[in-house]
Amino acid sequence: MTIFHFLLPILLFHGFQCAALDAAGNDQFAFSGFHGADLNLDGTATVTPEGLLELTNGSVQLKGHAFFPDPFRLRRLPGGAVQSFSASFVFGILTTYPNLSCHGITFVVAPSKNFSTALAAQYMGLANFDNNGNTSNHIFAAEIDTMQNIEFEDIDNNHVGVDINGLRSMQSHTAGYYGNGENESFQSMSLISGDVMRAWVDYDEELAQIDVTIAPIHMSKPTRPLVSATYNLSVVITEQAYIGFSSATGPINSRHYILGWSFGINRPAPAIDIANLPKLPRLGSKPRSKVQEILTPVAIATFLLTLGLVAVLLVRKRLRYAELREDWEAEFGPHRFSYKDLFHATNGFNDKHLLGVGGFGRVYKGVLRTSKLEVAAKRVSHESRQGMKEFVAEVVSIGHIRHRNLVQLLGYCRRKGELLLVYAYMPNGSLDKYLHYEGEKPVLNWAHRSQIMKGIASGLLYLHEKWEKVVIHRDVKASNVLLDEEMNGRLGDFGLSRLYDHGTDPQTTHMVGTMGYMAPELVRTGKASPLTDVFAFGTFLPRF
Repeated sequence: MTIFHFLLPILLFHGFQCAALDAAGNDQFAFSGFHGADLNLDGTATVTPEGLLELTNGSVQLKGHAFFPDPFRLRRLPGGAVQSFSASFVFGILTTYPNLSCHGITFVVAPSKNFSTALAAQYMGLANFDNNGNTSNHIFAAEIDTMQNIEFEDIDNNHVGVDINGLRSMQSHTAGYYGNGENESFQSMSLISGDVMRAWVDYDEELAQIDVTIAPIHMSKPTRPLVSATYNLSVVITEQAYIGFSSATGPINSRHYILGWSFGINRPAPAIDIANLPKLPRLGSKPRSKVQEILTPVAIATFLLTLGLVAVLLVRKRLRYAELREDWEAEFGPHRFSYKDLFHATNGFNDKHLLGVGGFGRVYKGVLRTSKLEVAAKRVSHESRQGMKEFVAEVVSIGHIRHRNLVQLLGYCRRKGELLLVYAYMPNGSLDKYLHYEGEKPVLNWAHRSQIMKGIASGLLYLHEKWEKVVIHRDVKASNVLLDEEMNGRLGDFGLSRLYDHGTDPQTTHMVGTMGYMAPELVRTGKASPLTDVFAFGTFLPRF
């Protein structure tokens, strides 16, 4: 009896533990909305009153995770192969700007729910600069990515991919689906259209095959997957693993939602009740009610009767925010900001928000009222040495370029007598302030210096060889290198840049740049080339 009482707690403990593991290992679940769902949430992730799983809330440079609370035993036996499994989820991505979003959603299988060391932005809350791609991560993920990151060799800014232990996809495809039945052609989809979409992630144990499929919400699962990759997940996934979602934002206001989710082992994921899913919120104005539809014509008539009394005030207000538009802008312009939004963002271009003054004009820090996005607005005057030609060159050159070591041009604005460029805000200012620091600014250590040097070299290589055209910066120097929140170097100020097609010879032009950084052949011939940028970079290094 004594031995029995001694062994009973041990037997009960191991019995309950095995029962829990077996239940998790063979379980399945389905969420059609998340009211009362037992999930582990961190970061910006939350369940809204409407039942939506909101992974990011529009705040920039943040991450959010949502995991099923219990681990799953995906291996049939300890040390055995990972069993077949299937996941299905309904998602939606909302963004303030029609053509810009950061960064995306990943369905993830991981050994732990702790991603405290992971970074936001392009790392999507899964990894960081040091451990991205390490086999010790034991992470499998299916990414829905709305940003093209050159360092991860992304194919575009609208793709689906299969990731192993990091954010560099082993297989990816532009977002879309293959039709069923007679029409089996590929149909493209925009991940940031604001539409609700479905996704399926399937793993076949026998074939060691991973399939990822997406489709519109009311379409049944396509028979042909969008992405199919052969990889034995038994070398990746641990004995017990957690399943869930990770998402992150960069410098642009974006919201990532999961509306429903199901999962099954050795069986298809259970069906999600599409009819009972919560609705995505609206970022714009609400639809007008019938009362508003009736009152609107009355209000318009009243407005027309009183128009004469307020005409002078309206004209003055319009002139205050008047803008210019020309034909070339439709072809080359990135997102255009209204002057009114920039005026309010900078508190009327108040000197309290002034970041710097130079030959180009003035730069102000601003916060956009709708998105709360921090920006740097460069206000160029006609008296400056950076006129219309340089303004157009900058818009054309970097308006469509995305690279982690180049300052991102978010948009622009033009009005009579003023030219404005809107950049992502770099909180740590320009590099020259750290090289020749004053006051309490710290001296950069050699690790930071090396990181910045490599980053600027990577940015120049992308401009010269990797982009669709050759871009010559023509003014590489410390004051044109800006530092982001992580002290990464980003090359900025493309107002003097020139671009031409690969394989052609750059035309001779008038000599521009900064004395002391110009190559001898540039001074002699007036012809700028990638080599003259390299010379300036080489001149810049010893001073660094």
